[in-house]
Amino acid sequence: MASESIHVRVTGKLQDHIRQQTGENGLYENASEYIRALIRKDIQKNDDAWDWLKQHIEPGLRADESEFREVSAADVIRRNKRA
Repeated sequence: MASESIHVRVTGKLQDHIRQQTGENGLYENASEYIRALIRKDIQKNDDAWDWLKQHIEPGLRADESEFREVSAADVIRRNKRA
């Protein structure tokens, strides 16, 4: 896989934050390492969200039609206000 460079300009608070996270006092050697870690965390967060969604939707998709009951929008709103 070919390596491709992406250049991003950050200033102000973003630049200050990156400086705090890198170098002698930070967790990362340099800004590139920090940005790669952030992207990996974002990918994992998205994967986790999809896994959670699938886990909660699949039982409904596999359920027999007889297990469902009709509810109105008002019923759903009322139920969610109690939660």
